[in-house]
Amino acid sequence: MSDPAPTFRARPVSFVRRSGRMSEAQERAWSELSPRYLLPAPRGEAATSIRPGSTIDPVEVWEREAPLIVEIGSGQGHAVVHAATQRPGDDFLAVEVFRAGLARTMLDADRAGATNLRLVEANAPEVLQHLLPAASASEIWVFFPDPWHKKKHTKRRLVVPEFAAIAAGALIDGGMLRLATDWEDYALQMRAVLDEAPQFERAFDGEWAERFDGRVLTAFERKGDRAGRSIRDLAYRRGARR
Repeated sequence: MSDPAPTFRARPVSFVRRSGRMSEAQERAWSELSPRYLLPAPRGEAATSIRPGSTIDPVEVWEREAPLIVEIGSGQGHAVVHAATQRPGDDFLAVEVFRAGLARTMLDADRAGATNLRLVEANAPEVLQHLLPAASASEIWVFFPDPWHKKKHTKRRLVVPEFAAIAAGALIDGGMLRLATDWEDYALQMRAVLDEAPQFERAFDGEWAERFDGRVLTAFERKGDRAGRSIRDLAYRRGARR
């Protein structure tokens, strides 16, 4: 029996799209490199949405069959560019809504010669639900998502039961969902949500997972460490479909 496919725009999105200016280098990268790196994103009801029925063919996009790793909220791209250069046998997709971060990612990917990386400017749950084919991702990474730490804003958090169902739909059987945060209450929420998700099982023993060695140290992690917040990792395996 297939998993349900909820409509994510029924909830507030997990970001506020800021209109920061790009540097001259970022503007140039956007103009010159986006044809190579940026996936077309047919829009639905909003500037960052994905129109249902816009599914890509990963083999056509990356021109090969290979494991696909998706990073949600890739920011400046430090983690995904590093991973793409270290794992040339895998394909990577960076999902981000902030154009300046995408431009920086393209610049760094170009300098590193990361030909196995593509980017998309869109709301991540809609990418998983409408742009990627079902059961196409080997791993999904959610590293340091916006914690929305004020109580009145927690409804905007990404990792909720609806997201767990969408992520499960995009993952292959046995695929991994990896998460990290420096906010304890969000870590507890993530763990509670995914422990309850019928499609997932823990891939760690004890309270928290070991630090994922494929996650490069980023500015977000350094910032949390300087503030005295503990970094907590989680890892969940997608169970077999029935």
